Amino acid sequence: MVTEMELFNFRNDVEYYEIAVFDKDMKPIPFVSSYKVFKLEYLSRIKFEVYIRESDRYRVEYICSRSKARPNILEERPTISSMICSKVKRE
Repeated sequence: MVTEMELFNFRNDVEYYEIAVFDKDMKPIPFVSSYKVFKLEYLSRIKFEVYIRESDRYRVEYICSRSKARPNILEERPTISSMICSKVKRE
């Protein structure tokens, strides 16, 4: 099974995003994509495909992206990471 996703980077402090697939209990589900971690410049977007096994078709509830901010060792401010999930729509 395959779906196409689009990711847009609106954070100027983040260059990398990680993709994950989860069930209703937020347990990870194996998947395949061109990359599981994307480098994405500020205000850029990328389209990519996510493949899952047909046997996992009804278990998948969310496809998520997590920002992977690089910590700045010279600053004492904490690094903020965020995760945004899209709920899978069933036809």
